[in-house]
Amino acid sequence: MMSTPELPPTLVLIGPMAAGKTSVGRRAARLLEVPFIDTDKRIAAVHGPIPEIFATRGEEHFRELERLAVAEAVGEGGVISLGGGAVTDAGTRELLAQHPTVFLTVTEDAVSHRIRGAGRPLLAGEEDPVKRWRTIFEKRRHWYEEVADLTVDTSRRPMRMLAEEIVAWRKEQS
Repeated sequence: MMSTPELPPTLVLIGPMAAGKTSVGRRAARLLEVPFIDTDKRIAAVHGPIPEIFATRGEEHFRELERLAVAEAVGEGGVISLGGGAVTDAGTRELLAQHPTVFLTVTEDAVSHRIRGAGRPLLAGEEDPVKRWRTIFEKRRHWYEEVADLTVDTSRRPMRMLAEEIVAWRKEQS
């Protein structure tokens, strides 16, 4: 009888744009010796640039692609970084309830220098990007809190230390 290869442990990172999900996620994956999956990058690799998907197909279509990408990623295991708006989809939130999920939060001050000119479709337009970021974050905060098993503020500590703290927490979950 063949045994099924064991999947690597799963750790999902959620949070607003510019919270450090990719930076912390890459480091955490290295420490856990598991793959790192960025669902936004996966979607873009298959379907083209995310701003283009938003412009041509709309946010609802993008969220559907995102839900499928998240389902595939958690099925593979590893450290998975989700786009900031992934939690707006009820199906995605249901998936996250079954996996250790860390909410990376960040202060407005810390985010202001991270988001300038970063090509983020939801921050495009005339309005001050930091003000727009705040509006989006406030709208989504309750969803992040709803699915999070741990909340970590990335505003002022080195990403390496944050990754070590999150990995230690994840190992306690096993």
